[in-house]
Order: sequence, then C-alpha cells, then structure tokens
Amino acid sequence: MPEISRFLGIVICMYFDEHNPPHIHVRYNEHRAVMAIENGNVLAGYLPARVRGLVEEWAEMHTAELLAMWESKDFHKIEPLV
Repeated sequence: MPEISRFLGIVICMYFDEHNPPHIHVRYNEHRAVMAIENGNVLAGYLPARVRGLVEEWAEMHTAELLAMWESKDFHKIEPLV
C-alpha cells in the first residue's frame, strides 16, 4: 500500500489492485476511512469532521493527479496540505 501523502498526522494511501470507484485510504490516529477521489464521499469507515475537511481540501487540489495515479498505478508522493 503506497503512502502518497502525510500531513498533520493524516496518512493517505492507495492500493495497487483496488475496485472502483477510484478512492484513497485515510488513517488518522485510531480512525480509518475510504474516500472517493471524485467527490470526497466517505465510502467506508469514519474520520472526525475536521480531518475529513482537510482531506477533502487536499484531494480537491490534487483530483486530476490522484485519478491519473489510479489509472496508471504509477504511484508517487504528492505534496501535503500545509
């Protein structure tokens, strides 16, 4: 599971052979969630509202790059939210 970004205690990863819709896996302390890339919906799990908002903001800034990684499986680090 490649880690693609880490900021403010939030770890964002993407698995290699995953099912659609395109999504990211998010870890924050004891919380875990799967979030859709295109709309930020939580598909599974739970994140505190503040953390969810930060991840949504980050994903919105990098949507095209995340979708390209999903399609190509050419994972790389993406700059964190500062």
